Amino acid sequence: MPAMTEPKLIAGNANLPLAKSIARRMSMHRGMSVNLVDARVERFNDAEIFVEVYENVRGEDMYIIQPTSNPANDNLMELLIMADALRRSSADRITAVIPYFGYARQDRRAKARTPITAKLVANMVTEAGIDRVLTLDLHAAQIQGFFDIPVDNLYASPVFALDIEHNFKGQMDDLMVISPDVGGVARARELAKRINAPLAIVDKRREKAGEVAEMIVIGNVEGKKCIIVDDICDTAGTLCKAAEVLIQHGATEVHSYISHGVLSGPAVERVQNSVMKSLVITDSIEPTEAVKSCPNIRIVPTAPMFAQAILNIWNGTSVSSLFETDTLVPIYEGMYQRG
Repeated sequence: MPAMTEPKLIAGNANLPLAKSIARRMSMHRGMSVNLVDARVERFNDAEIFVEVYENVRGEDMYIIQPTSNPANDNLMELLIMADALRRSSADRITAVIPYFGYARQDRRAKARTPITAKLVANMVTEAGIDRVLTLDLHAAQIQGFFDIPVDNLYASPVFALDIEHNFKGQMDDLMVISPDVGGVARARELAKRINAPLAIVDKRREKAGEVAEMIVIGNVEGKKCIIVDDICDTAGTLCKAAEVLIQHGATEVHSYISHGVLSGPAVERVQNSVMKSLVITDSIEPTEAVKSCPNIRIVPTAPMFAQAILNIWNGTSVSSLFETDTLVPIYEGMYQRG
């Protein structure tokens, strides 16, 4: 049964352009104006975060749009404090829309005496009074199990499949999907199935963190346009090295599709100077000016998908329908035409 109240959006400072884009898309779907709730999320002089909500939210279905990207700790605290403010203001339900879930790479104990920080963050989110989480391409799918509340994990691969079909029209038979490591094979295979392309793997061996000692290509990439698929691009060292290795093994072109463009440190310069023809990322993390001005980085919007997911949650209808490329064609109307 559809909810009686309208969904209400509120945003922190992590990615305001995305939050405003989601509000615009929801306005189009609803045929009525959907605006961000009027609030202030500010810092005191000692950098403490303060939140004040100026509108009545009693009994409302609230959606906090806040990726926990760099600075991860500040953005995470903003999310938790906003949730506390809404809970104490008697909001009926609070959904955290976290396009990029920070700390997701710390999802297991790789060594002795190390934390599982993703689980700690999940506990904090739940204790802050959040009832539900909506996110995109978690680093590890099992992180959903760290929460004792419902988690909807959307996938970028259906949107990437649309983008590839649009930009490589007439060249689909030349494509090969590449996983940049053995751990990412499932993600790469998922996209390969969607675009009906073969799969290869770049196996990397690290001598120490941040350094790639050796790369081996498993599969024949000669004469192929290679598409590297991964969830996170941080410093872009591995990505650019993998592109070089693929070209050395006979690939004609290398493109990359990455869900979350963290792109810290020298990443943008590395991408710009690399043999990669293009790096396609989503706007789950607000792109810097350097990212936006880089000639071989392209940004695919996620607002249409998040807007529809929020409406589906509000309506009590299926979110998993957004896992299918065909479902996203009308949502991304005008951007991609199939056939």
